[in-house]
Amino acid sequence: MSFKLPDLPYSHDALAPYMSRETLEYHHDKHHKAYVDNGNKLLEGSGLEGKSIEDIVKGAFGKNAGLFNNAGQHYNHLHFWQWMKPSGGGDKIPGELQKKIDSDLGGTAKMKEDFIQAGVTQFGSGWAWIAVKDGKLAIMKTANGESPLVHGGKPILGCDVWEHSYYIDYRNRRPDYLKAFMDHLVNWDHVAEMYGAAK
Repeated sequence: MSFKLPDLPYSHDALAPYMSRETLEYHHDKHHKAYVDNGNKLLEGSGLEGKSIEDIVKGAFGKNAGLFNNAGQHYNHLHFWQWMKPSGGGDKIPGELQKKIDSDLGGTAKMKEDFIQAGVTQFGSGWAWIAVKDGKLAIMKTANGESPLVHGGKPILGCDVWEHSYYIDYRNRRPDYLKAFMDHLVNWDHVAEMYGAAK
């Protein structure tokens, strides 16, 4: 199964002013496309052809760095575009997910604070996550193209903290970018859907 660049689920300027058209043109049209193109080249002859993206990511982890980096980032970005929507964010979280956030992560305000902190303290490039691990929600952070998938978890929300994700709009203000992501961009319906599938 070869990798394919998905269309964005909204127009390039739909997330402005929190994420600009220019950022999405670079991030989706150039960076994500490069992961897809490089990943497809590296997939040939890897022995993982025809497997699902999740199986390729897990199968390449620790064994085939080039393929893993590109497949991992492709997997992360497939969901990243879905984890955002115009007029997203805020506290309107579907019921069952809200209950789980309250019981496992200490409520919405604490969850947001801890998620932002995970993203701010991820040294260098990487991601901040909410994942289902051992039946509970956990806040995690990973370097580069890694995700909870290769650390025994199932991601249900992730935010890209590579500089190309925010530098055009926020320069070096990563905390402001993460706050805008949580307050104005998160598509909680998609997060709830992924939670339902990960339970």
